[in-house]
Amino acid sequence: MSEPLIELQHVFFRYEGVGASPQPALSDISLQLGGIECTAIVGPSGSGKTTLIQHFTGLLRPTAGQVFFRGQDIWNRHFKQQMVRRAIGLVFQFPEAQLFEETVEKDIAFGPKNAMLPVEEIRQRVQAAMNAVDLAPELFLERSPFRLSEGEKRRVAIAGVLAMQPKLLVFDEPTAGLDPRGVRRFVSIIRRLQAEGQGVVVITHNMDFVAEVADRVVVMNKGAILFDGMPQELFNNTALINQADLERPALYAALAEMAPKLPFEVSDVLNIQQLEERFKMYLRNCVN
Repeated sequence: MSEPLIELQHVFFRYEGVGASPQPALSDISLQLGGIECTAIVGPSGSGKTTLIQHFTGLLRPTAGQVFFRGQDIWNRHFKQQMVRRAIGLVFQFPEAQLFEETVEKDIAFGPKNAMLPVEEIRQRVQAAMNAVDLAPELFLERSPFRLSEGEKRRVAIAGVLAMQPKLLVFDEPTAGLDPRGVRRFVSIIRRLQAEGQGVVVITHNMDFVAEVADRVVVMNKGAILFDGMPQELFNNTALINQADLERPALYAALAEMAPKLPFEVSDVLNIQQLEERFKMYLRNCVN
């Protein structure tokens, strides 16, 4: 990785106030994020995942340690935090609850309009963001966001963040509440964003989703990072899977049982797309 967009160095964080746990919510976190990879941050509830991403844009300040944006300490008094907040788009869980404008167009345009962008640029950004999340502008621009399906509402909310053209898009439990069709659509959206050069971070409990989209997985437990590496490494590590209270993706687990009976290697296959490619390669070799 070249210079990271975001870097955390030895970050500790402890919540204050009545009822707060004496244990740190984050403990000695060092992490770099940037580029166009999709990084999944996984771990049991209460492991510190959401607390972590709130440090990316200065929503929370470390009790100790440093957070850097392109090499600059975001808590240095000379640093302008709007720089990092424009570069990193946070999409919190159930973002559709934050919709408020009377039309889809106005909701998506809210951020660019507040940034005082030219009218034509706002129009272009709105349409590009809608296309990125599979919302045809000609069908949705003038509709009320409150009359859409739950999945469509979520895509409108995501488009509103995309319209700000962040360098890194961070999702907190993006598949929560979605049916299987909605999850598949979201997988295709993530893949399209990556193909267009968009860096993505997802916090999720859905390991099947991780297998579909992640290039890198960060495993957290009790405020600490237990693992940072490729999905295949994680899924092959039974001790770590158990320690972090995770489950292997359903397809990966099924293929592990079937592997001795299959005529081709599947130990590195994570999802249906990869399985199809491996099967096609096997058929081509049979023909040749």
